[in-house]
Amino acid sequence: MTHQPTPFAFGRTSAPTVSFEFFPPKTDAMEARLWETVEKLEPYQPDFVSVTYGAGGSTRERTRNTVKRILKETRLKAAAHLTCVGATRSETIDIIRDYKDAGVDHIVALRGDAPEGVGEAYTTHPGGFECTSELVRAARDAGVSEVSVGCYPERHPDSPSVEHDLDVLKRKIDAGATRAVTQFFFDPDVFFRFRDRAVAAGVTIPIIPGLMLQSNFKGLQRMSALCGASVPDSLPPLYEGLDEDPETRDLVTANVVAKLARKLEKGGAEHFHFYTLNRASLAICLVRLLGVRALAEAA
Repeated sequence: MTHQPTPFAFGRTSAPTVSFEFFPPKTDAMEARLWETVEKLEPYQPDFVSVTYGAGGSTRERTRNTVKRILKETRLKAAAHLTCVGATRSETIDIIRDYKDAGVDHIVALRGDAPEGVGEAYTTHPGGFECTSELVRAARDAGVSEVSVGCYPERHPDSPSVEHDLDVLKRKIDAGATRAVTQFFFDPDVFFRFRDRAVAAGVTIPIIPGLMLQSNFKGLQRMSALCGASVPDSLPPLYEGLDEDPETRDLVTANVVAKLARKLEKGGAEHFHFYTLNRASLAICLVRLLGVRALAEAA
C-alpha cells in the first residue's frame, strides 16, 4: 500500500535540508580522502555533519580530533557521536565537557555496539551509562543544546518488539533528545509506517530518514543483516555482475537512493541524513538531484 503524501510535500518551493555522516580515518590515505570529502561537501551547507564512534569506543580520540578539526578549519556545524560503551559515567561526562569547551554543541547519543564487535551480546560497561536515555540526560545536563538519537524503522536486532523500540525512543525524548535519525532502510513505506506509529505514540521531535550510500552490494548485505534492515527482492539483480565495476555500481546506487528520497519527499520528509562512507561523489549527486545547490550556485 502506497502512503498518501502530506499536502505540504507538493509545490515545494525550496530544497530539503540535508546532513552528512563521516567516520574518523584510520590511515593517512583515509584522512586525505575524508578531508577532500569535507571540502567538497561544505559548499552544500548541510544542517550539520556528524562523526561516528567506533565499536567499543575504539575511535574515541580519532572522533574527537576529527570533530575539532572540522570546527576549526570549516564553517560546518559538527556533531560528535558518543556511546555508552567503553567508559565510566565520569569519563563520558568529561568527554562531553571537553566537547563543550571546544565549541561542540551537538551530540549524537547512542547505546553503541558490544566491545567484542557488532552482533555480540551487549553488556553495560562497569560504572558506565546503562542506556542511551541516561547519556542523553547527561549531555543535556552538561549544557549541550542539541542531542540527536538513533531509531529503527524496522525492529532493533536486540529488541523484543517494535512497540518496545518506541518506548525506548520516548524515554530518550523524555531525557532531552531533540531529533531522531533512522537506521538506513530501502522501502519508503517502512519509514512512513514507523513515523505514523511514532506520532501516534506521542513522539514530537523530528524523525529524519537516514540514507545509506554504500555501492558495494556485498558490504551492504552484511550491514543490513547486522542492523536488521530488510533488502527488497528488487535490489540484488541491479548489482548482479558488477563486482568489478565500481563506477556502474555507483550509478545504480545513485538511482536507487534518488528514487527512495523522492518518494520520501513526496510523503513529507524535509530533511535527509546521508551515510556518506567518507565519499563525496554519491552524496553530491544525491543532494543535487534533490535540488540542493552549492553556495556559489545558489548565490
